[in-house]
Amino acid sequence: MQHADWEYPADPYPGVAPGFSFVHLDGLTHRIEPAVEARGGWAVSGTAIDTWLAEHGAPPLAERVPVLAFGSNRCPSKITWLRRELGLVGPVVALRVEVSGVAAVWAAGWRARDGARPATLAVVPGTEIHHLWLATPDQVGVLDRCEGRGQRYALARVHAARVTDERGARLDPVLAYWPADPVRAPLLVDGAPVRCRDVSQDDARALEGVPGEVGADAATVVAEGVPDPRGWPDRVFVYGTLQPGASAWWRLAPAARSSWPAVTAGRVYDTGRGYPALVRDAGALAPGHVVELADPVAALPALDAYEGPGYRRERVAVYRAANAAERAEIASSTDPSSARICWAWVWDGPPGDWPVVSSWSD
Repeated sequence: MQHADWEYPADPYPGVAPGFSFVHLDGLTHRIEPAVEARGGWAVSGTAIDTWLAEHGAPPLAERVPVLAFGSNRCPSKITWLRRELGLVGPVVALRVEVSGVAAVWAAGWRARDGARPATLAVVPGTEIHHLWLATPDQVGVLDRCEGRGQRYALARVHAARVTDERGARLDPVLAYWPADPVRAPLLVDGAPVRCRDVSQDDARALEGVPGEVGADAATVVAEGVPDPRGWPDRVFVYGTLQPGASAWWRLAPAARSSWPAVTAGRVYDTGRGYPALVRDAGALAPGHVVELADPVAALPALDAYEGPGYRRERVAVYRAANAAERAEIASSTDPSSARICWAWVWDGPPGDWPVVSSWSD
């Protein structure tokens, strides 16, 4: 299903956002949904998201970084404005996410372009629904110019936010444009910030208050340039020779900070070549280990080379599980909120007649 921009007007600010995850291109918003067995883990009208992106000449999800959209950047009409005015190119992938720990609040200043009071972030208890761009490096560059990176806002990793997608998988820590100037600091009215969801733009223009402080420990400003997509997440899921104690663990051990047993949706097959292959499968859970990396950007190239051309590195939802009882609980759960996103090397093709060597079926 696709929707035209007029269904999501940009005025009044912050505009109207779709009530679902989407990919936007050429003035059209296409709904995307979780799809365990699809390349990239999401699908557009039955087509795997990575396949759809490739058909439109765009990078896959693994080559994108997570940027929280809590204001107008989740509005399709605003996205079209970014294309027209600032040269944004390519499909915009936006996941609908639940955010807790921080909230969209009204800023102390106004937008020079139209006098609207913009949204900003503040550390506030509670939960809100926003969107998360999985942005290409070029798209981050456009957002930098739009948000005034280094002046009005800083691009930062927000540690105070817990971000969960429609699969129940935690995506944090994510990037967001964090207030860097008093005009984008939270407006405090009677000593407290004002949530955007509670007060309309018309009423927000008339608010009177003072700029509030921004929590120093809530976010870490990133250096100039675009963060490397390989840096998020900082964990890998391994299920064969790279597992702790296995034959190639020595390759991964120097980069590891910690590890624990886990499962992901799929089956592990015996390729007959001395190494296994993970194939996505919604009907089974494949056991392995999560390994937390001290420096994923430095570690992943060598691991990619070791895995070779038969695999593709993707982000998958992984659940902590040490035994069959825990795997059974995960398989029967309708709310697997313990899921975390990890890198995994998935076999880039069908398994053929290979035998299954490890899985736990529903």
